Amino acid sequence: MRTPWLCIFGLLLCGLAGCGTSTVPSPPAQLSDADYATIHPYYFEFCALSEIEKKPGFGVDIRGGIGGHSTIYLNGACLKGPGYPVLTVCQDNPAANGVGLSINEHFANANWVAIPGHDFFYDGDLKPGQRLTHAVYEETKGHAKRLGIYDAIRFHKDVFDDMPPGFTPDQFKYEISIGSDYATGYARDRYCARVPVTAAEMAKIVAYLNSLNTPYRDGKAEYEWNLFTDNCIHVAHNALATIGFWPVWPTHGSLLLALFDFPVPKNEFVNIMRRANDMPIGDPLAVWNDRSARHALLEGMRLPRRPGALAVFEPAVEDNAVYDTHLGLIFYDDPILGSYRPWYRQIVNQPRYTDPQADDQTFAELYARIEADRKPLDWWLKHHPDLREQADFPLFYRRYYEQIGHESAALASDHSQFAGIGG
Repeated sequence: MRTPWLCIFGLLLCGLAGCGTSTVPSPPAQLSDADYATIHPYYFEFCALSEIEKKPGFGVDIRGGIGGHSTIYLNGACLKGPGYPVLTVCQDNPAANGVGLSINEHFANANWVAIPGHDFFYDGDLKPGQRLTHAVYEETKGHAKRLGIYDAIRFHKDVFDDMPPGFTPDQFKYEISIGSDYATGYARDRYCARVPVTAAEMAKIVAYLNSLNTPYRDGKAEYEWNLFTDNCIHVAHNALATIGFWPVWPTHGSLLLALFDFPVPKNEFVNIMRRANDMPIGDPLAVWNDRSARHALLEGMRLPRRPGALAVFEPAVEDNAVYDTHLGLIFYDDPILGSYRPWYRQIVNQPRYTDPQADDQTFAELYARIEADRKPLDWWLKHHPDLREQADFPLFYRRYYEQIGHESAALASDHSQFAGIGG
């Protein structure tokens, strides 16, 4: 089963970026999922997922394009209850709870579905080092069905046009969704960007995501996924926009404009990592001129660049009887002059993007420089007379340095936790 749009997408990307498989990097230092959540109980994780290539002869033949797929995982968010998916901020033990979200063109009455639990969302029922057999694959589908992931989710009718004999529609839902909506590590490599957030920021993200599903829940409207103007990248991007991370990415816009600013999973992974680690926050005026960052500070939220925003790389299960694991995932970029490859290599090769202690040290030095270079408010108003007309600038100035001080103090606390982690 190969979606025609994904074939077109693959041809388009090949023309602009070149085709080929890629090797998932193995950075020297990555914090375990549980240890990361101990330090950052609330975090947003975007994962760019590789293509999916199922081995023939078992179940439905599932193959996807080299543009890949993407998912969201929210640590510290929970489902309100069974039935139609509605999110809430976890009240008890947020570090140990979370929910994964997948956006899929199959869905008719939802923008996204939710899968409770980090381990099942990514690893299904597979134990570390265990071979992915046909039996484990079938057991995992049964587990997903017991969770009721699709009990309240209606698929578009044409999804079932290719349903082979021997499947019921309900069985077919779980068959075509494994490896994409849940147990993604069975079938796909993943390139993930983690962004720590506060409980208040998580509440904004949750409210936004719930609002996306609201129009479809009662069946009065039908969700229509669009490769170019409303896909999984838009959802993740705009969820982060709710906390002032960056500007909103408009949906359902011009197709022509979309071709010049194309939503691609691997590009967005790089975009998140660069925004969270390389935004120039050392100059207050640069932050003031960044409208999203300015509004975030004025509303009491964090700067987009923040400690703990780390990249995580995980290959698909290698010992695999169900899926091929030599997988592709490419950028939408000029193959010669484009920037995404150099940016990606920087993320892979510089420890500050993957190693929590290198990240800690980078931010400690940055905050120390900001404090050392601090100038009084009157200096800014004298040397930049236009700021005198900006009524919000004094409040912005105060909150900017309050935020730097708060983040610097939090770093010291995080550093003390490293000593007791991973031992």
